[in-house]
Amino acid sequence: MMCRTAAVCTSLATTTLVLSACAVGPNYHPAPPPTGDRYTPEPLPEQTVSTQTTGGEAQHFQLGRDLPGEWWTLFSSAKLDELIKQALASYPNIAAQQAALREAQDNMRAGQGPFFPQFNGSAWGQRSQQSGAEVFPGFPNFISNIFYTTVSVSYTFDIFGKQRRTVENLRAAAVQQNFELEASYLTLASNVASTVIQIASTRDQIAATNEIISVEGKQLDNIKQRAQLGSLTRSDILQQQSNLDAVRATLPPLQQQLAAAEHSLAVLTGHFPRDLATVELSLSDLRLPQELPVSLPSALVAQRPDIRAQAAVVHQASANIGVATANMLPQLTLTGSFGGATTEIGTLLNSASGIWTLGGPQGGLTAPLFEGGTLRAKRRAAVDAYDQSVAQYRLTVLQAFQNVADTLTALDNDAQALAAQHDALLSARASLDLVQRQYDLGAVNYVSLLTAEQTYQQAQLAYVRAVASRFTDTVTLFQALGGGWWNRHDAGAVPSLASDAQTTRNPS
Repeated sequence: MMCRTAAVCTSLATTTLVLSACAVGPNYHPAPPPTGDRYTPEPLPEQTVSTQTTGGEAQHFQLGRDLPGEWWTLFSSAKLDELIKQALASYPNIAAQQAALREAQDNMRAGQGPFFPQFNGSAWGQRSQQSGAEVFPGFPNFISNIFYTTVSVSYTFDIFGKQRRTVENLRAAAVQQNFELEASYLTLASNVASTVIQIASTRDQIAATNEIISVEGKQLDNIKQRAQLGSLTRSDILQQQSNLDAVRATLPPLQQQLAAAEHSLAVLTGHFPRDLATVELSLSDLRLPQELPVSLPSALVAQRPDIRAQAAVVHQASANIGVATANMLPQLTLTGSFGGATTEIGTLLNSASGIWTLGGPQGGLTAPLFEGGTLRAKRRAAVDAYDQSVAQYRLTVLQAFQNVADTLTALDNDAQALAAQHDALLSARASLDLVQRQYDLGAVNYVSLLTAEQTYQQAQLAYVRAVASRFTDTVTLFQALGGGWWNRHDAGAVPSLASDAQTTRNPS
């Protein structure tokens, strides 16, 4: 029996190779990468302007240099590295995306099953009493036994490539999910880094506000003393008190921003807000990366996970056209069974009990003759879905290039803004010192001093935000360029992820 089974399998495999010479429907070809050597209308400057302050270092654009896989380490913060490591290991969405990838891979493997003959076994027995009258009148009733065992085999020849296109679709779906997972890694790491920068920036703004409150408080004490001596009035005291209260009123919103950012960071790292330890970081604890790898435009489509995921959607739609086309064509299925039937279970495997069939109602050649236009309409719908996915792919590429262009210009403009803000802060500080001395000598009134104080307060907070913008711009650039996933060797990905990512970096 086993020899007979092997012979059938060999025959089917040989026949399949002959019949399965082509697959209907279009063959997928990836869109060519965009041409050109820059993202912006004007060439990038070699470097941004520099400012002699924390976060004011010049950043050098290195066109064509590859991104590191662990790009966040360029900020030289062990705390940031640890937080991103926790997030990649603990954020629930990552586990969900990993499971979705495993599901897609298993569906692809399941789709390959029809390439092989399908065997099913059955065994059953029956004991029944029959009327002897069915034999001839007067014949006594009798009891009969019958036992069956059969192995059935069926195989549908993939003549027009329907199953191959189905597997092609499932494989593209697995690739899509692979890059959905990579996009989740990149988004998560970027969100953690941006949140840490926001926390550091808010802490610095709170520290600056507390410093201003301290200065304003001392100023109020000074005014009260001078009012007692008769050189100032109660009106001066009330004005200073009002200014101090106004500064104090800005503190609770900043504290709420800090709390909200810390709560967000807790969730990103897989913790309840109550469980995350306080993140004691300031912007001075981070180092601004001075060398910025900038991928060539022609390489961006192979690096951005969202572009690669959308390309896989196009591939799926292309394969679906082949499936819809094959559904309109004939289908050949070969069926057969062999086994035994006997009245005594002990003789079930004897050659004399053997039974077999070849063909039958479940096999043969079938073809759609009239479906009311259903199959043709489904094929047109598959073509329409393909056109839609191609248009969406182009939009994804355009938006990706916009992201990079926006970030590159932001890096340059925000560096200039920081330089200007730093100058404004120094000028405001110098002006306040001068007005303070003049006020002490009675050369200017209190309104001039109040104006100088408010100008300095605003300049100090704006300066902190300008420094934070440079760090955030850098994170955004690394995210816009794809995050270097192809160079990563960590992240707790599923075991096959790294190899899958490498082998699918350049679609073919």
